[in-house]
Amino acid sequence: MLDMLEIVNREFIYIRYYFEIQLMQILPYFIVGIIIGSVISVFGKKKIHSLMTVIQGKRLGVFGIIPASLIGIASPLCMYGTIPIAASFSQKGMRDDYLAAFMMSSILLNPQLLIYSAALGNFALCIRFISCFLCGVAAGLVIRIFYGDKHFFNFDGFSEGASRDTDPNIFMRLLKNIGRNLRATGPWFLMGILLSALFQRYVPSEAFAKLFINNEGFGLLMAATVGVPLYACGGGTIPLLQQWLADGMSMGSAAAFMITGPSTKITNLGALKIVLGIKHFAFYIIFVMLFALAGGVIVNLI
Repeated sequence: MLDMLEIVNREFIYIRYYFEIQLMQILPYFIVGIIIGSVISVFGKKKIHSLMTVIQGKRLGVFGIIPASLIGIASPLCMYGTIPIAASFSQKGMRDDYLAAFMMSSILLNPQLLIYSAALGNFALCIRFISCFLCGVAAGLVIRIFYGDKHFFNFDGFSEGASRDTDPNIFMRLLKNIGRNLRATGPWFLMGILLSALFQRYVPSEAFAKLFINNEGFGLLMAATVGVPLYACGGGTIPLLQQWLADGMSMGSAAAFMITGPSTKITNLGALKIVLGIKHFAFYIIFVMLFALAGGVIVNLI
């Protein structure tokens, strides 16, 4: 019995050590991301979304897909907040290819997650931004080519909700938004660090490196697939990605994971299923997986 307690205590010390090391490495990015995300949400959200209306009025044609994808990345809203916004744009006559680019990139990335991703290094940060932006552009192009002026989305029953940032005191408005962000993402962030600590302790780095380096094709497919069940929150996956990259995961596999993860997150799928229907929902899943695999291959070639 005493030996068992000693083993448990020793393992707890090891895991706590790995947990604390990674927490100190990533916590600054998490804090800065929370603050910047809240500042944009409180003070810049309406301005960012009004830019979509400007794009519609400019008659940019196919080139309007590019700013639409960028605006999706700049939007701080989750998918359940993005869909009502997209519904309001659709009611104003916005094309579905613009909406597809906006929604796709919004699913994949936001300012807060972009800051978190800086913990992975400058190259990984650039790969994440470029791949998410291009995925949004590709989604818009696919809808434009195959659907033209036909409707791809069904926004019936969706309307833009009232803002929760209504406190008359600007400082309190910001603090309340930060508090909501912390409650929503903090537990997942800590869970990600705990999973990373367990991974470091119990998964041999040599075996992981062999899987993702010597078998890049299979590793790429595995990364694209494992993103489906593992991804619950963007901040929570950063510690895992950081450790995986350190242990030998290719950047292409990481890029594939960063595409399939958020795009197949259960909460996002639930919202998308409503506005897409069965046929278009299947089309969406196929598009995401193909783009993730193709993007991963290209990144590995780079």
